[in-house]
Amino acid sequence: MNEVLQRRLAERRLQSRYRRRRVLESAQGPRLQVDGRDLLQFCSNDYLGLANHPKLIAAMQGTAAQFGVGGGASHLVCGHSELHHQLEERLAKITGRERALLFSTGYMANLGTVTALMGKGDHILEDRLNHASLLDAGLLSGARFQRFQHNDMADLERRLQKLPADGNRLIVVDAVFSMDGDMAPLPALAALAQKYNAWLMADDAHGFGVLGENGAGSAEFFDLGQQQLPVLMGTLGKGLGSFGAFVAGSDELIEALIQFARPYIYTTAMPPAVAAATIAALDLLVDEPWRRSHLQELIRYFRDKAIALALPVMASNTAIQPLLIGDELAAMALSSALEQRGILVSAIRPPTVPVGSSRLRITLSAGHSKADIDCLLAALVEALAA
Repeated sequence: MNEVLQRRLAERRLQSRYRRRRVLESAQGPRLQVDGRDLLQFCSNDYLGLANHPKLIAAMQGTAAQFGVGGGASHLVCGHSELHHQLEERLAKITGRERALLFSTGYMANLGTVTALMGKGDHILEDRLNHASLLDAGLLSGARFQRFQHNDMADLERRLQKLPADGNRLIVVDAVFSMDGDMAPLPALAALAQKYNAWLMADDAHGFGVLGENGAGSAEFFDLGQQQLPVLMGTLGKGLGSFGAFVAGSDELIEALIQFARPYIYTTAMPPAVAAATIAALDLLVDEPWRRSHLQELIRYFRDKAIALALPVMASNTAIQPLLIGDELAAMALSSALEQRGILVSAIRPPTVPVGSSRLRITLSAGHSKADIDCLLAALVEALAA
């Protein structure tokens, strides 16, 4: 076994696609202690800067004193605490859905939802750039699985027109695409779903907490209700700075997931203290709206400056601002050059992105300042010129 694995690892190294973990020695924030160095980071998904917020810390500590640390069992045995229940009710309310259901991770939420809803004889159509968890879910569901061209409504409609009349139909997209930063045209997708009698599911991992007037995410941004977007998934470890995920929708949807979503049924519930921290984060969406407005201001500031400097920024108006490099080695070299200058930005390479589209995935946070962005841009110009 080890010989086989050694050959596979060596092949990945030769392809410039080998990944290594870093050791973080500080709390999340604009500046991190990583492998013994102080770095200004632009690679975290903590978009609102809540992961180290004192109110989340206090909520977790206070709840752990009362409820302990572990969830103890699955939600369906004896792990579903009143805090989990409160959080689900809060998530349903903010998203404008009848109910919500907690999952331990976004990957599990996607896997559980798609495989619970779809099976042999059904039809799944997914955007080609969907997150790996959605693609894996489609493949594992047993349904007939197709991938349409990225954000191409004409290609999706052609595929919908060719589907046989039998079986359920599910269109699945990232609401905000994690590696490109662009948004799915959810209103157009909802219209196609209605026209061709399909269900629509959106993974709003990178929009929930950040987009919309109240931070309710992409559905609020596009003003799409439960009828238009019946399956809404969001994560709690990005914009909300906590951990876990949820699916929101009709009472029937949530009951079906409780009964049929295996990753939900057979997983220990998240610690109640984590649920309490997430409730505190939802409070902050109301109490500190300046975080969303400041983040939007930083996005505009970065893009204006980057475009003026002729940097190869991709077409994104979200907190994800990729810099398209192309070659794997070149992307890694630029990431290394930035780190030498005290800035941490990850190089994203295949198979996460298509061959020839390696990039630096720059992410902005409400914790950043314009001075931080100026520092990043200066370092980029210097590194690219070297």
